[in-house]
Amino acid sequence: MASSPKETRKVIEGIIAINKPQWASSAGALRDLENKFARSSLFTPWLTHTRRHMMLSGSKRRHIDNLKVKLGHGGTLDPLATGVLIVGVGRGTKCLQRFLDCTKSYECVVLFGAATDSYDAVGKVVSRAPYEHVTKEKVEEALAEFRGKIMQKPSIFSALKVDGKKMYEYARAGGEVPEVKARPVEVLELEMVDWLEPGSHEFEWPKEEVDSTAQIGAQKLMGVKSVETEETPAETLERTEPNQEARGIKRLRSEEDSAAADATVTDIGSQLKKARTDDEPTMSGALPADSEVPASPPTPVAVEEVSTMETPATETPVKDPKTEPTPANPESTEPISTSPKPQPPAARLRMTVTSGFYVRSLCHDLGLALSSHGLMSSLVRSRQGDYTLGENVTEFSDFESGPEVWEPKVQASLESFMEKEGWTAEEVEDVEEWEESMEKRNWKEAEEGRKEKDRERSFQGGRKGGKGGGGNRNYYSKDMRGGKGNHRRDGRDGNNRNGGRSEKKGNS
Repeated sequence: MASSPKETRKVIEGIIAINKPQWASSAGALRDLENKFARSSLFTPWLTHTRRHMMLSGSKRRHIDNLKVKLGHGGTLDPLATGVLIVGVGRGTKCLQRFLDCTKSYECVVLFGAATDSYDAVGKVVSRAPYEHVTKEKVEEALAEFRGKIMQKPSIFSALKVDGKKMYEYARAGGEVPEVKARPVEVLELEMVDWLEPGSHEFEWPKEEVDSTAQIGAQKLMGVKSVETEETPAETLERTEPNQEARGIKRLRSEEDSAAADATVTDIGSQLKKARTDDEPTMSGALPADSEVPASPPTPVAVEEVSTMETPATETPVKDPKTEPTPANPESTEPISTSPKPQPPAARLRMTVTSGFYVRSLCHDLGLALSSHGLMSSLVRSRQGDYTLGENVTEFSDFESGPEVWEPKVQASLESFMEKEGWTAEEVEDVEEWEESMEKRNWKEAEEGRKEKDRERSFQGGRKGGKGGGGNRNYYSKDMRGGKGNHRRDGRDGNNRNGGRSEKKGNS
């Protein structure tokens, strides 16, 4: 009976791109893919091939048993953002650096009138400013200053390293936050694609604010001040903290404003968001990613707040069961605020930028250029390198639909990348043939070992002449380089040898 043809399975690896959903961290998205790839027949050859190499290299058993498909990403997206996330698979992880250095396209919404410590809608409000004078025409005019080659100062919540430590680590640790100089970046394209009039959108300022003490240092560090009042941060602190001395806090004086601001910079980290667990390089416009979804993420949906503010009668609030507040207690004596809800304008921007650009910093700087404040309310990475949303990017929802949906798409992406790189897919032998090849390999290694021992014995040399026969002794080093013992030794040099013979003849 003829033997069955050789069964081979190809190892596929390379680069894919996924559309990261909002409020999912980049590291969390990779963990979800790891779990799905581990159970997929598409990556069984890769796992088998890698395990065999680990066995031959003498890896520990627990490392072999716990092996997962090797994944990495080409730059994080913070939980607030959505869009293209480059994922390297296997050997493709070595190609991720090129996606850190390539151009990227973003679409964001900048909301005017407020500044936060993180420059986006998930931070704490540091300062507010008038926004009534901000118009579509003024925004378009101000955007001209940000096109081309510009200097940009990153946020303190960036992953930029200073003295080997990331900026956001300084901020959260409560230590002294080093000042980072502006860096050169390039904006290849920048345009406003939509103007959102006040009251025509559902984007809001964050509800949480930094306290008065941290506000002084934050405003100094961020280059902002409270425009809605004419007092300095120190005077604001005196007004809002009249009983500081009673609590053991020194009262600030006007001539000590500068020194006080420097001293309170170190307190910013303790007032900011909780520390994250993932430590990874951050891309433009991205925050260090949480490993878990925030407990109460801020959403751009307008929320009706019963206890603090009222929704104008002209607006119909969108109800969200996750954020809908409980009805106010009829017996509660808390007063209901009658102040109107702020309705700042917003603008939707589209841009193509080079590596190192921070979209959040653009939103912050644009607000200052308009004599107001600005923060980033939403962010979408629409393109990174050769991968564009709607073209060659796999939707993350496909991975929830089952392997019959996502496996063909992932396989096509990986095979296309391997073809562009000129990679040849390795084939994995079946178990019987691999064991047979291992036996041949072991026999060959044993044969090589015997030959090596023979060579060692041949290098040892021998003695000429019998015991006590006075024969010469020749010694050789193993490497034949003239090491110790690799010379003729008979106890006499040439002169002594001749002199000895002459003396012997004279005596006889």
